[in-house]
Amino acid sequence: MSEEFEANTVDSLVDLPFATIDIIDDCGITDVPHINLERSKENEWNNKDKIKKRKKKQKDDQPNYFLSIPITNKEITKGIKILQNAIIQQDQRLAKAMNSDGSFHVTLLVMQLLNEDEINIGIDALLELKPFVEEILQGKTLTLPFEGVDTFGDQVGFVKLAEGDHINPLLEIADAAKRTFQEKGILAGESRTFKPHLTFMKLSKAPWLRKKGVKKIDPKFYEKFISHRFGEEMVHRIDLCSMLKKKQSNGYYHCESSIVIGQKPIGIRDLINEALRRERMGLQSKVKQIKELLLKPETQAKIRRELFEGRFINNSNEGNDVDFSAILT
Repeated sequence: MSEEFEANTVDSLVDLPFATIDIIDDCGITDVPHINLERSKENEWNNKDKIKKRKKKQKDDQPNYFLSIPITNKEITKGIKILQNAIIQQDQRLAKAMNSDGSFHVTLLVMQLLNEDEINIGIDALLELKPFVEEILQGKTLTLPFEGVDTFGDQVGFVKLAEGDHINPLLEIADAAKRTFQEKGILAGESRTFKPHLTFMKLSKAPWLRKKGVKKIDPKFYEKFISHRFGEEMVHRIDLCSMLKKKQSNGYYHCESSIVIGQKPIGIRDLINEALRRERMGLQSKVKQIKELLLKPETQAKIRRELFEGRFINNSNEGNDVDFSAILT
């Protein structure tokens, strides 16, 4: 009677959703079919493996560089600081979620550059972007007015870019940047639609806030700034910045290279960047000319004669020939 009852109990447990869970500690029942336990462990390992692969893929695709339009207008910076302080006064814990005023920018494009070679390719792509930007602007100044506040999913707070004639050229520049970098073989751009904005806070900067019960940015914190006009930024520079390298002393991101655009009076930094850009473009042109010269048959023949004549002439053979076209390409 006892054995029959125990067997029926086990059969009933097998049909329940938790049948494959190890229940020996709770009930002392170990007769759950081994095939289910083995399948459960196999499924568990498969799920863990899928999660690891998914995390690895996310990490492999994670952007670490971006194109930035820096915010230099002190009126905008001052207005955002007032906004941040107003939010902090309502919840002191959010101080750690605020972006520093030196890092304010508008992101044009995100990308992944994994080594120095790829960084150099990214710099070249940025330099090649300049004439496209000038063609889009046609000598006109691109001015970005900022007005109002919003969030992405109550997790990222940003100052909105006001509507106007500046939107289309900005979108065109972003498209040109994405195309230029992708043509260089760089993993760049996002699947979601480009929405220009000026971020001033992110809850992800302080993950411990969630444990403290802060799971979203409450709209009441910024309700007084919904229609606030923060000012206008005249676009004069686009930077290639690192997300991970140490920031500059002024709080702005580590900058690999820049291009100067627009009609804003140029400072010392801009003059240096422009000089470096011209120098780099000049060197690239010279290298191209040298390659073309070395690929000419008459040049290769002359080099062979100079290399192998004299004391090596008696030992020269077909194996001594240098395939310059293979080396240069």
